[in-house]
Amino acid sequence: MTLIKKSPTAIKNTREDTIFNIVTIILLCIVLLIVAYPIYFVIIASISDPYMVLNGDVTFYPRGFTLDSYKEIFKNSQIWTGYKNSMIYTFFGTILNVSLTMLIAFPLSRNYFSGRKFITGILLVTMYFTGGMIPTYLLIQSLNLYNTFWVMIFLGAVSAYNVIIARTFLEANIPLELEEAAAIDGCSKLQFFFKFVLPLSKSVIAVLVLYYAIAHWNDYMRGLIYLQDEERYPLQLVIRGILLETQVQNMDNATAEELTDMFRRTKLAEAMKYGIIIISTVPTLIIYPFIQKHFVKGVMIGSVKG
Repeated sequence: MTLIKKSPTAIKNTREDTIFNIVTIILLCIVLLIVAYPIYFVIIASISDPYMVLNGDVTFYPRGFTLDSYKEIFKNSQIWTGYKNSMIYTFFGTILNVSLTMLIAFPLSRNYFSGRKFITGILLVTMYFTGGMIPTYLLIQSLNLYNTFWVMIFLGAVSAYNVIIARTFLEANIPLELEEAAAIDGCSKLQFFFKFVLPLSKSVIAVLVLYYAIAHWNDYMRGLIYLQDEERYPLQLVIRGILLETQVQNMDNATAEELTDMFRRTKLAEAMKYGIIIISTVPTLIIYPFIQKHFVKGVMIGSVKG
């Protein structure tokens, strides 16, 4: 029988260490409750009676269980049109964003690129100064992008902050010696980028995908300014319209039937609000677990240097 001996280098926890660990666990549990409770409340509110939610009767468990909110959501074609539009904007927009960011970051990460300091300086300026809303609006109109699918894709195609993260990652993980060795074997710079740089940059690409995808998915300001047809509205703009629909009603001189209809629509909007929040957050909750390990690594490496 083989006895397992403890390593002589094992460190025994002192009384102070034990107290510190207990306090840390308690604090982390408190933080977890603070972060998780809003999500839990949205879930139970989406299956509770709207009037009980408005009266504050729903706190820790659902009351007046009902699935009317989800029934109304599935019947509302405008929501699914916005859902489809947001999926399209997010998919194609993220592909364009990540592609341009990596193509810009790679030459900026090479010491032999003579104009990298000048271009980096220009990128940094855009982080603090913009052209303004009115000049941008006039530019979009002059390019015939107003009220088109492409304005949601091309506008804001590159983030200077994300370029800096990608550049820092490439500097730390793609050495010049690797590029020189590939060049000796007859590999061009474009071939090196696609065959070596991209496969070795999965971590930072995961970070960029998450940043850009969430920005596209949650964006409604561009749609509010540059889109006119409701058929092109993203999901967030559709949700905004539903939440504001019953708040612009005027109750003065309203008949009994109008008041009844307004209260019905208010209840309907309140019932749908939490269900829409659940449905709109599902894509990000599904994507994140698959890229979590790459996300953490990419953020740490990309934040070492500036």
